[in-house]
Amino acid sequence: MNTTMSQDEIDRLAHKRAGAKLGWYLHAAVYAAVNLLLFFIAGAAGRGHWNLFPALGWGLGLALHWASVFVFGPGSTVRARLVQSERERLQRGQSGT
Repeated sequence: MNTTMSQDEIDRLAHKRAGAKLGWYLHAAVYAAVNLLLFFIAGAAGRGHWNLFPALGWGLGLALHWASVFVFGPGSTVRARLVQSERERLQRGQSGT
């Protein structure tokens, strides 16, 4: 079942996806800047590599943010396939009752 979208729906989805991607790029830039600063502070202080702990924790959050935007976000192929699969399953269930 192939559904077509109106121009307004396409524009709305495009703006939503662009905003989500821009949010992730901003998140990644702040992550890089802050962790670079922490790297230099840790090096100047000479007290080991404590800066790895916030980098790893925040990096996990950044990776989850990436997945929510690029893999499971609106308009992604993974989400579209899951929606289509559920739609077909529900239609089969309705025709059987």
